[in-house]
Amino acid sequence: MNAHSSMHHTIHYIELYVTDIPKAKEFFSSAFQWEFNDYGPEYVGIRKRDSEGECGGICRSDTVVLGGPLVILYSSDLEASLAAVVLAGGKITKEIFSFPGGRRFEFCVPCGHEMAVWSDQ
Repeated sequence: MNAHSSMHHTIHYIELYVTDIPKAKEFFSSAFQWEFNDYGPEYVGIRKRDSEGECGGICRSDTVVLGGPLVILYSSDLEASLAAVVLAGGKITKEIFSFPGGRRFEFCVPCGHEMAVWSDQ
């Protein structure tokens, strides 16, 4: 077994498409305190907080199509996360609702796609 065998078939990196990278960086930085590695005007890497490693990227696209896979973030304080998303300019598409195992809300990123935040609390 090699050192990466426990990572086999796990999601390793995710790319988000947006029409305006500076606006997206401003939103994600404000709402979730994300940090970035800049690679030019068409792409930035999403840095893990207080780390050099990346967990994803933001890629500029002329158009963004809603639908497809839903990226869901975890929160230990769902109401505070919802308030931060709204304050940063996100549009809530589904208010907080309960489901077996937790609660979540869904939102549209300014200049981007739909995402969600969930909590088990």
